[in-house]
Amino acid sequence: MTSVAATPAPRARPRGPRIGRALKPVVFVILLAPAAWLTFALLTDRLQGDVVKIIEIDTGTLALRSLAYTLAITPLRQLTGWSWLATYRRMLGLFVFFYATLHMLIYFGLDLELQFGEIWASIAKRPYITIGMVSWLILVPLAITSPNAIAKKLGGARWKQLHRLTYLVAITATTHYLWAVKKDTFWPLVYFGLFAALLLVRLVRLRRTASTTRS
Repeated sequence: MTSVAATPAPRARPRGPRIGRALKPVVFVILLAPAAWLTFALLTDRLQGDVVKIIEIDTGTLALRSLAYTLAITPLRQLTGWSWLATYRRMLGLFVFFYATLHMLIYFGLDLELQFGEIWASIAKRPYITIGMVSWLILVPLAITSPNAIAKKLGGARWKQLHRLTYLVAITATTHYLWAVKKDTFWPLVYFGLFAALLLVRLVRLRRTASTTRS
């Protein structure tokens, strides 16, 4: 009498990565929706008051908000075990650059009307513009090195080291916001507190990992 080995049941694929990929278009639309709304409102004269200033402020706020989402990915993934959250990190980072670039172009193109003399004077004489430009310039190499092909050429260690500059952007961008508003400092301070908390969580985690490795 021969025994027939039972055919092992196929392993179910983890649901997490599938959820991450399935929701990616939804997250993209959610992140792009504010830009679409601002464009629609601008073209249909739905904005009241100083229109340029409104979209300038809104795009800057959207850049900071996207930055907060980006920096929250790793702590949330570590706290919840939802590794699929990492699926959104690159997209979120690129939206930071997208909204920061819109913010800058609106200021230079619509507010200063591409008057290069005024642009250089603004960068040189207004500290909040100077630090805002520094923030954008730091974002440029981060955006350029986002594609997987470039990340592989850089190597994992160098890529991670470069992208830690995201935390520096959090400091410089929030300082830009604080200096720009001058008196109404509530939201800039909220962002400062949020970024400080996210950085603290990250540092604690890195310290624990280093201690475990040494032991």
